[in-house]
Amino acid sequence: MWSKTREIAAGDLVIVWMTRDNIQPLVVTPGKDFNSKYGNYRQADFVGVPYGSKVGSRSGKGFVYLLRPTPELWTLALPHRTQILYLADIAFIAARLNIRRGSKVIEAGTGSGSFTHSVARAIGESGHLWSYEFHEARANKAREEFMRHDMTNIVTLTHRNVCKEGFTVDSTVDKDRITRICCFSPCMEQVLRTVAALNDAGFTEISMYETLLRPHDVAQVPQLQSIGEISKKLKGAEKRREEKRLRQIASNKARLAGTEPGTSAKRKRGNEGDAERSDQTSTQDLDSGDTSSKTKRVRTEEDEGVEAEADITAVSVQVDMIKADENERGLLADESRMEMTSTSPSSPPPTLRINVSNAFPEVRGHTSYLTFAILVPFSVPVDPSGKGEEAASASPSQPAPSLDASSTTASSEAPDNSGVAS
Repeated sequence: MWSKTREIAAGDLVIVWMTRDNIQPLVVTPGKDFNSKYGNYRQADFVGVPYGSKVGSRSGKGFVYLLRPTPELWTLALPHRTQILYLADIAFIAARLNIRRGSKVIEAGTGSGSFTHSVARAIGESGHLWSYEFHEARANKAREEFMRHDMTNIVTLTHRNVCKEGFTVDSTVDKDRITRICCFSPCMEQVLRTVAALNDAGFTEISMYETLLRPHDVAQVPQLQSIGEISKKLKGAEKRREEKRLRQIASNKARLAGTEPGTSAKRKRGNEGDAERSDQTSTQDLDSGDTSSKTKRVRTEEDEGVEAEADITAVSVQVDMIKADENERGLLADESRMEMTSTSPSSPPPTLRINVSNAFPEVRGHTSYLTFAILVPFSVPVDPSGKGEEAASASPSQPAPSLDASSTTASSEAPDNSGVAS
């Protein structure tokens, strides 16, 4: 199958990996371009590049990965002509049927060739796969793909309706060994009909499975701190915030107590100057007036100045307190953010990392229901007296059981025969 060289050559099949959901097969043809939403690429630049390389676009803004084809990647990238089996079902079927190196397998229903590629790799060149497809156009397309992928020595593809015409394999598998079969059906009604047909054909150990795959996104994060360390840090942060709050309150009180006398003296001198300028025109009247009225006037002005000073001082104190509160809240918020996002200098940085997995919210549904069964070969008991041999030779041999299914695959290996029907 496929090229085994280290570097890509002209005419090789590569898997262009753009994203996890955007994978595309490409036959490298120099002189042509590969265009995608991640940029434009000259296919001639792919020649000589090792498989698995990251190749940048001509503009330098995008990139893709060029991977070596495998049955798993081909299942994700192949052009769909029919519904296909995915990796979860393929692996389970191969394990249950004991398909391994050297097995002989019959597949009824080639389809898009997803299962065919995986089985061909599993059985190797010492095994063989007979695949049947009743749709002529799909059979021809699959035959072309098998030839390009160098699988013709392992896979024999035949355009034939096996449900009506049967298989073409004669004298290849041992009929006296155990045969295993797997039928995959998309709905439960077909499963019931398949089970009834298997019972009528003499199969035993019938069982049905449904394979569901739930992907998980795995990432590494720093090791979490213990509850004791977190509690200790929180208590220390609360203590430091309380000490800072008390210091700010004491500082505000000291600042207000130190600036009030000077401010009052300045404002008092300013008020006296204003009073003198405003009363220049009435100096003679004040000189001719009595002492009691003058004293009363001066007392009134002083009282007004004191009241004004008190009002201004109160407003100044309120503004300073509001600013102090805002600064305090800002400092506390900054300190809280810094403490929550950074560790203390005394604690060493975490060196260990732990794996965290998160299941994808959307899970792909099952491809089909898998029904497995075993056919035990029929044997005639031998009579020690020798009379049984005569009776056995005279009696006709039991006909091979037939199964009415849409697709069938059979496998013959060293210890037994395995069959898959789909």
